[in-house]
Amino acid sequence: MISKSHYISDGETEERQLYNIKSALDIGIKCIQFRFKNAENQQRLHTAEKVKFLCDEYHCDLIINDHIDIALDLDANGVHLGLSDTSIAIARKLMPNKIIGGTANTLQHLIQRNREGCDYIGLGPYRFTVTKRKLHPILGIENYKILLSDCVRMQLSTPIIAIGGIQLDDIEELLRFGVYGIAYSSLINNSNDKKLTALTINNLLYGHI
Repeated sequence: MISKSHYISDGETEERQLYNIKSALDIGIKCIQFRFKNAENQQRLHTAEKVKFLCDEYHCDLIINDHIDIALDLDANGVHLGLSDTSIAIARKLMPNKIIGGTANTLQHLIQRNREGCDYIGLGPYRFTVTKRKLHPILGIENYKILLSDCVRMQLSTPIIAIGGIQLDDIEELLRFGVYGIAYSSLINNSNDKKLTALTINNLLYGHI
């Protein structure tokens, strides 16, 4: 089953990445998406190896962002691919029994990702976020409503994970319009009470604490 709650790692250094991920694991988060955009390949792999060890220790799913080679090397639970990354078809051949997610920003992307057979689609950004460079056009709630309505009309059934600057107050409305789950980073990183924030997210997504 695809998690409804994805914590996306953030940090300019290995130390900050590991600190944020360990903090997320300590408060009970069960799906980590490892994203380390600005790192050199060897540093990214080295950090990912440590993250895999932590996720195994905490019995947490690990999804590698963009880099299918790292996902394969570490036998991660899955990979999340941007529109210009490795194709979903190739990823499925290489990782037949793993979680494969794909990014989308438009209806055309949603149609494409459904056709490709993603396990989930990361749709965004919902609003501006400082944790990702080179953002696609910001969607906002009105575009989410339109796109999710189009998905129902066109019978596009792949679960949609909302991403991009999402706050606690956004979650109920997004779920009401048909979003399956959310991905977040700053929502936890910047919280004064990370445990309470994680419990609130879980309660909103799953209906219990």
